[in-house]
Amino acid sequence: METAAIAVIILGILSGFTDGVGVLPDLLNAAVGGTVSFTTTLSPTEKPFSSVAWWFGDRGITSNNVTEPEYEDRITYFPSTGSLELRSLAIRDSGEYRVTIIPYGETVKYGSTRLQVYEPVSNIMVTNTGTDLLESSAVHLSCYSSGSSPLFFRWWNDTSEVKTSDRVQLTNGGSTLIITRLTRYDQGPYSCLVGNPVSNGSSDLTDLSISFGPESISLKLSPSQQYFAEGSDIIMSCSADSRPAALVYWSLDGHRLSDTGPELTLMNIHVNQSGNYSCQAFNSKTLREQTSQSSVVSVLERISGAFVTSSTDLMIEGNDANLTCDAAGSVFTRKWIKDGSNMTLADNIKFYDGNKVLSFQPLTKNDSGEYSCRVSNPVSNEEAKYITVVNYGPENVQIKGPSEISLDQDFTLTCSAESTPFASYSWILNGSEIYNLAVYIKNNTEPSDSGNYTCQARNRITGRTSYAVHGLTVNAHGGLSAGAIAGIIIACLVVAFCFAAGGYFIYKKK
Repeated sequence: METAAIAVIILGILSGFTDGVGVLPDLLNAAVGGTVSFTTTLSPTEKPFSSVAWWFGDRGITSNNVTEPEYEDRITYFPSTGSLELRSLAIRDSGEYRVTIIPYGETVKYGSTRLQVYEPVSNIMVTNTGTDLLESSAVHLSCYSSGSSPLFFRWWNDTSEVKTSDRVQLTNGGSTLIITRLTRYDQGPYSCLVGNPVSNGSSDLTDLSISFGPESISLKLSPSQQYFAEGSDIIMSCSADSRPAALVYWSLDGHRLSDTGPELTLMNIHVNQSGNYSCQAFNSKTLREQTSQSSVVSVLERISGAFVTSSTDLMIEGNDANLTCDAAGSVFTRKWIKDGSNMTLADNIKFYDGNKVLSFQPLTKNDSGEYSCRVSNPVSNEEAKYITVVNYGPENVQIKGPSEISLDQDFTLTCSAESTPFASYSWILNGSEIYNLAVYIKNNTEPSDSGNYTCQARNRITGRTSYAVHGLTVNAHGGLSAGAIAGIIIACLVVAFCFAAGGYFIYKKK
């Protein structure tokens, strides 16, 4: 083997190796345990090569189909191109490989290349400097791996490659990632990609636990309202941006309650649970606390048993009187309605005590009617009614009937008056009471029936009395009354005048 190799070298020297440039690539990389092919650039020829010899450094590998013992079972020689395959690589196989080829009838071809055998990348691991990280603090992530140098490092945050910035640094050849001011969005997951010329691999995903908050705290009520009927159910929800999740405490009017957690449920609430509710969120890592805006909860008793009472049993025109409206429960408003329409104020009507009292100062007959008082609060309402009757009169007493009548004729006098309740009537003739009903009827008049008839109207409730007087004349002689006679005389005079005027007209014409 050595004699043949020396002969080939001598021939190469004599030819100057000028035809061997580019027979092999300059550099080959391969992994430990792998295979490498030393492939020449020569093409197969019709006749086999006269001589082919391979060396590793100054040691031979194979020459003219003779292989050194240490390379048996590790190489495959390809005689058509002079190429060589080397298997089961180890680090010690790194170095310079040379080949000398003498094609039939041609000059010597010479080639050399360098093989670099690398340990593949493995056991990639990431460590960080802190487990309880706070927003705005710093963290160092370090990447370690087995494998031959040179190693390159790439960092990934989820699916995006980490780039340097004013707060992100890569040191130690990229194996260390430093984030100087953490934000909540830096939580990851992070992975480290490590590679060398023959292999690469990634670490397991690493998450950063970055604590922040609480902030943006919010308190919500369900149902969303301020007023609640007694016996209702309320759910309050408190939320805040925080990592880890904040501990939530509840307060009523500034006093902390025993309840904790993001929800506060009030079942079958009572009036004494009214007040200003707030929640406080506390982060056990950042040691920060934030308090929400207060939410007002007003628990009201439902309106019930509405009623209207009067200050007097008898309402009399000219007197003062009050109607009072009240009810059980949380009364917010009282509204008065008369005969189905909203009340309009008048000179004699006033409201007191938040519309609780409707006062008549004084009463008039127009104040009679049906009064309704509507009592309400934001969660309920009820209405009570009261009918008022204002007693008044009598007033505007009138007598209807004849003023003259003939002897032995009949006449009727009717007396009326405005009054509540109805008035009682009595008739007085010439100072003597003659009758006690509103209608006085006299048959077969006599001369003594002449005179002034007085109608006396009396209201038993108001205690008031009013009068009207009517004069009546009874003609003692039969026939026409004085008025009828006067009418006849006037008619006769008119006829006589007409005849006289006609005669004068005829005379003048002649």
